Amino acid sequence: MLGILLLNSKKVADYFKEQIVMAIYVDDGVKEIELKQLQKTLSLNKATKKVNFVSKEEASQRHANEIGEDFMEFLGYNPLLNSIDVYFKAAFLNPAMVSKLSKDIGMYSYVNEVVYDKPLLDLLDENIKKITFWMLVASGVFILVAVLLINSSIRLSIYSKRLIIKTMQLVGATKRFIRRPFIQTHLLMSCIGAVIAMGGMAVVIFEMQKKFPELKILQNPTEPALVFIGVFLLGMLITLLSTFFATQRYLNLKSDPVN
Repeated sequence: MLGILLLNSKKVADYFKEQIVMAIYVDDGVKEIELKQLQKTLSLNKATKKVNFVSKEEASQRHANEIGEDFMEFLGYNPLLNSIDVYFKAAFLNPAMVSKLSKDIGMYSYVNEVVYDKPLLDLLDENIKKITFWMLVASGVFILVAVLLINSSIRLSIYSKRLIIKTMQLVGATKRFIRRPFIQTHLLMSCIGAVIAMGGMAVVIFEMQKKFPELKILQNPTEPALVFIGVFLLGMLITLLSTFFATQRYLNLKSDPVN
């Protein structure tokens, strides 16, 4: 489950990163060819996701919709400027890159101002790293706890059959022959447990997709599939190793210690 959350925490972070916009306000007297050249330069930047031109008329309409009244009626003119809104790809977005680009664009003679939400960008960049780190730590802790629980459960199960193991040895059964039914039984139990766990994870994923469609969890089905396969294989591996070493311990003991 933490694997799913970790993968989707990145999607959530990427979604919010890609909502950050850098608005470039240009003077009214700018030539159309200069404006198009600037838009092309921005579009060719590898960090740019999309570039939108917003006219002063469109901007005034947006403001009027937001505040509920047309401010141009009492001002008598439109004080806003034409602007270019730049959205970035999440993989390339970071405070240093945006700051440098902002300064470079601000050097153009016809650029009046470059504005972006620096505090929000810094906050996202800092908190995403912290959240990812602690989720990785939590994943490691839960995996360790799972290993200890599975190992203890298998050892207790085999401990209860230690006399049967020693009796089979006394009648000439090989270690491989004795070990095989224990491994098969616990692998079957592990398989059933993994299927139940994956069923629960699938329900959670579909519910998350319904409630938060913007996350697009199922847009790339490979990611959940890899998590499911990883859960299944990890469970099988832990069970196999735990069963092998637990049975080996009692196979190597003399009769007296077993009793």
